[in-house]
Amino acid sequence: MRLPLSRMTADQMAEVLRNIGRYLELKGENPFKIRAYNTGAEIVETFSGDIVAKAAANELAGVKGIGEALQQKLHELATTGKLEFYEKLRAEFPADILSLFDVTGLGSKKIIALHQMLGVGSLADLKRVCENGEAAKLSGFGEKTTAKLLEALSFLESHAHEFRQDQVAPIADDILGMLQGHPDVSRASVAGSWRRGKETVHDLDFLVATRNAASVMEDFVQMPLIKQVLGQGETKSSVLLESGLQCDLRAVTNEQFPFALQYFTGSKEHNVAIRQRALSRGYSLNEYGLKPVDETNHKHNALEAVTDEADIYRALELDYIEPELRENTGEIEAAERGGLPALIQLSNLRGVFHNHTTWSDGSASLEQMAEAAQELGMQYLGIADHSKSSFQANGLDEARLRKQLAEIRALNADFEGFRIFAGSEVDILKDGSLDFDDDLLSELDYVVASVHNSFTLPEAEMTKRIIRAIENPYVTMLGHVTGRLLLQRPSYAVNVPAIIDAAAANGTIIELNASAWRLDMDWRWWKLAKEKGVKCSINPDAHSPRGLQDVFYGARIARKGWLTKADVVNCLPLGKIEAVLKTKRNKGK
Repeated sequence: MRLPLSRMTADQMAEVLRNIGRYLELKGENPFKIRAYNTGAEIVETFSGDIVAKAAANELAGVKGIGEALQQKLHELATTGKLEFYEKLRAEFPADILSLFDVTGLGSKKIIALHQMLGVGSLADLKRVCENGEAAKLSGFGEKTTAKLLEALSFLESHAHEFRQDQVAPIADDILGMLQGHPDVSRASVAGSWRRGKETVHDLDFLVATRNAASVMEDFVQMPLIKQVLGQGETKSSVLLESGLQCDLRAVTNEQFPFALQYFTGSKEHNVAIRQRALSRGYSLNEYGLKPVDETNHKHNALEAVTDEADIYRALELDYIEPELRENTGEIEAAERGGLPALIQLSNLRGVFHNHTTWSDGSASLEQMAEAAQELGMQYLGIADHSKSSFQANGLDEARLRKQLAEIRALNADFEGFRIFAGSEVDILKDGSLDFDDDLLSELDYVVASVHNSFTLPEAEMTKRIIRAIENPYVTMLGHVTGRLLLQRPSYAVNVPAIIDAAAANGTIIELNASAWRLDMDWRWWKLAKEKGVKCSINPDAHSPRGLQDVFYGARIARKGWLTKADVVNCLPLGKIEAVLKTKRNKGK
């Protein structure tokens, strides 16, 4: 049996189009031609239907923004998994040149200069010319620029073998689905850091219960999109996908499955503590079973049958610990005293805030975003387009924001059981003041305040800057607290506990930015925020209808942060959320 891993996904098609745009930039092609491919990539990513199937059937005629030439290319991609035009473009450049676009501070003009003048075609080349001083001699570079490039390179190197959740999720679902459908598999699960909801992962671990491991292993290593088979054994196989992600598969018996799942889910620290607890009660726990250390002790032989993970924890006198909490950060003690939280579920969310439209840098209109939100079963949608200082994102000035506010009110007049909340993602300026004055902010339903520039301030200054914004009575919530871009840009220096204290003191909500690029505030801080009484809003920071679905990643991180339905304001239904949005600004009246 050959496991039919999808040949081409919408994300992969969009990536090809976006890469074509980058290659054309490097060739100095017409900007309109470049924009056509970038626009095509956005359309493919945000298309509400099955665009791969439509492309394969040659049914893209009439899709706005996709001309005849793009239709043909997408058809070729969808039906063959490759594109000859793309392959020819790639052949004109060094194999790794596009990796230079991942370096913070490098745009196409600088990449062209580095490539043409110094032959730079990879991250290794860039590091060499920065270290030996060659890059600093180029026009537009200099020692300061090269020093920053080396810092950015160091960050990328330290995360070179990690993958974001959005890069992993479709692969995990695809492979798991195939394993679950295999005729020789009785149980299957993803384990490891992905199951624990970590923000990034190094690899994917799969586990199956089977009586015919050889058959499952053979089909696993024959999956499409595999670059290399790293190992194939009787009970374990490892493959490297074309994306660079390693996937491991382990096979056990049905009786061993609960123990193997608990063990291979981890974390290492959680498992060590659990095994120690088992030993203190006279048991030996490993990936194969839970057994009495002293086989002659009849007391310990009287174990209940273990059929799932919950039975293992029950045998150790613990409540079941959800995978996301297994980091040895107090979950075992809480499970012992019956104090584990009832973690939030994705289905608990009733709406979302912090979303963008074509008014700023989004790819969809207000109407399109509202329609997508309703299709997802949401009761409300918060629009927070950028403010004027974010000129790179087509930020709105006062006049445009008031015009948008009027348009939102007009749209709301036609809705029943649904509402668009009019907000703004207002830039926090360098001194902590905001991009709009309080008179304008008071006209909005809510305000998200975010840092979008001056990332290099010292920690004390950055912290003071953000706290000043938190103290503004019209700032409803703080957006992406640390400004990080996972695997690409580190957090700026900021005292997060001080930010949490300020939010608690001022009744300011802290956003959990659900974009897989951010997942900010980090899960490690939410337990403290919860203890301080700070409320969370899981916001997708969506720039397209499809982006609204990023709340999936946010809910995973919220669970990892010990958050419940009561801790997250956008679990409240329409009719109750309005009062929460007004609470802070009404305090001073």
